[in-house]
Amino acid sequence: MKKLAYTAVALAVMGHFAACENDDQYTLEQIQALASSGSSGQASNTTGDSVEVDNIVTGSDTIHIQWSDNTATVAAYDNDKVTVSISGADVTVNSSDTSAVVYSLSGSSTDGQLLIYSLHKLELILNDLNLTNQDGPAINNQCGKSLFITCPEGTVSTLTDGTTYADAYNGTEAIDQKGTLFSEGQIIFQGDGTLNVNGNAKNAIASDDYIVLNSDAGITLNVITAATGSNGVKVNDGMFVYGGTLNIDVAADGAKGIKCDSTFNMSAGNVRITTSGNSIIEELTDDNGTAVKDTSSCACIKVDYQLTLTGGTLTMTSTGEGGKGINADRDIVMTGGTLTATCTGEKDISNPKAVKTDTYIYLSGGSFTAQSTNGRATDCAASDRYPTITGTPATKTLGKHKVEVGF
Repeated sequence: MKKLAYTAVALAVMGHFAACENDDQYTLEQIQALASSGSSGQASNTTGDSVEVDNIVTGSDTIHIQWSDNTATVAAYDNDKVTVSISGADVTVNSSDTSAVVYSLSGSSTDGQLLIYSLHKLELILNDLNLTNQDGPAINNQCGKSLFITCPEGTVSTLTDGTTYADAYNGTEAIDQKGTLFSEGQIIFQGDGTLNVNGNAKNAIASDDYIVLNSDAGITLNVITAATGSNGVKVNDGMFVYGGTLNIDVAADGAKGIKCDSTFNMSAGNVRITTSGNSIIEELTDDNGTAVKDTSSCACIKVDYQLTLTGGTLTMTSTGEGGKGINADRDIVMTGGTLTATCTGEKDISNPKAVKTDTYIYLSGGSFTAQSTNGRATDCAASDRYPTITGTPATKTLGKHKVEVGF
């Protein structure tokens, strides 16, 4: 079998920002220094520490699992630390191996799943896999270590969930089921093939850690969330795009293309996100037990910390009422690449804004275009609504409905 090895080239800038939770303002010199202080093979988490993104190399001891209609089979393998249990088309893997284990997945089922328990990182090679689970995730990784998803060149795989999820338990303990492709640990996408992920009930892709699109990957990742679903991608500890193509289409009201509880960092590749859902009013309860109302609008990217763009192409379109292109709680820093955000939705219970941040937008390179037909193009709460620009851009338009800056 041909060996596949990919290395993530990551920047550490977002971790440095997140480490200073109470420091919302930075000089441009500090921001530029942080944006250029990355190192190969590392991504950043919310604490400011670096997390190693290492490699898995496919070996000859790969475990092969194949689905066919409502059944699944596993080829003979020689690893007494791995148990593969099959019930119909439902496959459960239990691995106590302290070395990485590689699984090759192929075939098709309209009512199957893969549930994984592992003590160590693992790699899933998707070889034209077409897997649908009618009442839960198609792939559910309960391992908190790295999950490598490899899509070999020339392959097209599809993962789909149902419109409702049945409760799942490991003994008496409830099992998390947060999306069609869910992992308790990191997800690293790699390879040169295509992966389609359809979310009909919850998120299409969800990780309780971070997600990386590897720098050497030519992968095409197509994410579609139906009106009955939730977010396209939900990630807790950071989203890092260093290559490949990511297409996200979200139709659910109040949903996000990417909902990131930490940082978003992009240095290469192509990301296209569209949202078409409208705003919603949610009934919540505050810390005092008092009922309150909260308005939630769609956003192509909702990021709770900083968003950094040093390269690549990021294109966002939001058509629903009150929709946003980017909604960031902290700084948006752009030193290169191309960013285009377009909002055409009406203003009713929420204000449509192409790029919104609670702090600053810093622009010193690349091409930045923000347009909102019925709302503000940019809204920077800490800098009088418009971006902070350093240098002499070749193109500069600062208007209420359109902001365009090109270096």
